[in-house]
Amino acid sequence: MKAIYVAIVGLNNYFGVKIFKPGQILRLIKDYDDDYDREAIMALLDPIGKVGYMANSAHTVPLGFWSAGRLYDTFETVTYAVVRFVTKETVIAEILENVEFEIYIKEEMPISNEIEE
Repeated sequence: MKAIYVAIVGLNNYFGVKIFKPGQILRLIKDYDDDYDREAIMALLDPIGKVGYMANSAHTVPLGFWSAGRLYDTFETVTYAVVRFVTKETVIAEILENVEFEIYIKEEMPISNEIEE
């Protein structure tokens, strides 16, 4: 399938563009509580949290990219994207399909107090 690109905007309302690097994984979640856009999709960068929103306006969606409204009905609640480019005010991301994550849990070493008890 052809790659789907989206723009993440509103970055300056959160942490700006300096926290982004190509290759980072973004979690895109439908924002059911957004009062301004019924098709709002927020972008989260774990473990930081909300970092922006997917572009959904003719003024913010780059030519050839998908808007939040176009992507909204293609997933249930959460989907993922990978950061491909970072510009002065926008993050360009590619939607990932059939994502699988491996989680590694590091067991903590007991503190000396715990050993003695």
